[in-house]
Amino acid sequence: MSIDLQRFHATYFEESREGLDAMEAGLLALDAGERGAELINSVFRAAHSIKGGAATFGFTATAELTHVLETLLDQIRAGERAVEAGALDAMLGSVDVLRALLDEAEHQRPADPAQVQAVHQRLAAVLGGTPVPVAAEATAAADAGGSVIGWRIGFQPEPSLFMSGNDPLRILRELEELGPLRVEASLAALPAFDALDPLQAHIGWTLELGAPVKRAAIDDVFAWVADECRLEIEPIRQPVVEVDTAGAAAKASGAQDAESSIRVGVDKIDGLINLVGELVITQSMLQQLGTGLDGALAERMQAALEQLERNTRDLQDAVIGVRMLPVDAVFRRFPRLVRDLSGRLGKLVRLQTSGEATELDKGLIEKIADPLVHLVRNAIDHGLEDPATRSGAGKEPTGTISLAASHQDGHIVIEVGDDGRGLDRNRILAKARERGLVVPEQPTDAQVWDLIFQAGFSTADAVTDLSGRGVGMDVVRSNIRQLGGSVQLESHLGRGTRVTIRLPLTLAILDGMTVSVGNETLVLPLTHVREALQPGPGDVRTVKGQGRMLKVRDEYLPLLSLGDTYGYGRAGTDALVAVVVEGDGRRLAVEVDALLGQQQVVVKSLERNYRRVEGISGATILGDGRVALIVDVGGLARSRRVPQAA
Repeated sequence: MSIDLQRFHATYFEESREGLDAMEAGLLALDAGERGAELINSVFRAAHSIKGGAATFGFTATAELTHVLETLLDQIRAGERAVEAGALDAMLGSVDVLRALLDEAEHQRPADPAQVQAVHQRLAAVLGGTPVPVAAEATAAADAGGSVIGWRIGFQPEPSLFMSGNDPLRILRELEELGPLRVEASLAALPAFDALDPLQAHIGWTLELGAPVKRAAIDDVFAWVADECRLEIEPIRQPVVEVDTAGAAAKASGAQDAESSIRVGVDKIDGLINLVGELVITQSMLQQLGTGLDGALAERMQAALEQLERNTRDLQDAVIGVRMLPVDAVFRRFPRLVRDLSGRLGKLVRLQTSGEATELDKGLIEKIADPLVHLVRNAIDHGLEDPATRSGAGKEPTGTISLAASHQDGHIVIEVGDDGRGLDRNRILAKARERGLVVPEQPTDAQVWDLIFQAGFSTADAVTDLSGRGVGMDVVRSNIRQLGGSVQLESHLGRGTRVTIRLPLTLAILDGMTVSVGNETLVLPLTHVREALQPGPGDVRTVKGQGRMLKVRDEYLPLLSLGDTYGYGRAGTDALVAVVVEGDGRRLAVEVDALLGQQQVVVKSLERNYRRVEGISGATILGDGRVALIVDVGGLARSRRVPQAA
């Protein structure tokens, strides 16, 4: 019975991309001056695993390239070749091409043949123009084998071996390339015919390899299945045996790690989160129904509902936690970006990261990557000076780019900073007036920095392939706002610039304050709410050009009526209730008719179900079945900036 290997492709592609990330990280560590056998071995193992899977699934181009790359790595780890800049550049280039080849195999988007050929030529040039075939590698290993004349191998696959796309026959063929191989099948684990499952591996193997190769060559053959088999390897006719207990312990640990995790599709997790969201809505409905009961039944109902609320919140936290990934998934792509870009621009750049373990929703991680790339590229291209200029200014020749992530007030905060030249306030104002942008007479620093987020704005004197077209910062702010976040910028001339991005932890469920406006109910995200108060008669003033202002202790805040903003009007109550909110780095007060309470709400997209509405970030379903709109606090804060700039 033939096995359809296509069912294992998705797992192979995902694991291969993780392997490429590990290869890239290892090569960058080598480029930074780190050395060590384990570091080189980790890069080699990743390449070998990708090659093994590519050969199994018939991805010939990927297998051929990884074989050449593997040859170069094998020479480095054997001490036959030093770690040189040219070799590292060639290997990093091969990582990029391998990503393109994987994309071609998965999505049928053809890789650039010229790039594939070019990286083959670069690797061949590093190797001396003649790639070493597998047989030659085995011969070289055999020459260094000492008194070992062969190896006895006990190989018993786990029953689930086929399910990961592996084939024992492929392993036997690889061993046969190392030298003469005697094979004996072990049928001890083979069940009766009526209990035989063709999708499980039952046959074991006793193998004798008649070649004095190194133990590492044997380990490399089984690296692809090390966690999915029982493996015994011992030398033949060697009086003193060096047992690699550390390697065995590492493999055993890896096997335990593999058994304690499971790969689940994102669509399944999204479906689970949607079901939890519906459960939250149902809980709200039950709570509303429970308010109409009296007596002892009401008390019992209330106790049960409180227990349901606790269980629902715990379930929600657990399910959302499944979607949370460390922000390192984004941060780890920047060492390569910084290395390549600084080399092109002739600058010395040091990358510092912190808070890599900070967790963020997977959906946000995927969408935050591009804005961060824009910011890091801008920091290197515009922010950091060349070494000579920095030295002339009394700075260290090597500039610093910092990436930091942390949790603050129910948000994740990501900061991108540099210690470069900083923003030139006068130059920005001159460019803005030249382009006809509206500029206040005496703008604050925040208003000046805000100008660089305008579409098409650029202070570059010349257009290059990196900058000068005014595309970047407006895209950054637009993308962040679409995620319900905000962007703030601060800069000091000669000392550097820092961009701060604030994002919600998740877009699925939020804690909200429900308020009454007219005959409708609105939801204010609780992370934006600072306080609620009932102003006195003299606390509200009207200021020319600013509109109504509310005095909160010793500070005057813009006062915005939600009823007028959304066209709901007033409910006729005389008492004024104000809620102080903060969004997009600005505090303001919003006028409502009444505070209704606090509850969890499930965020539903208006754009997906209706269309985008300014000032509204989404909608939710209340316990009584009505739809309530969720206020976009950041949008309200931005709308108050327009009169000030006029």
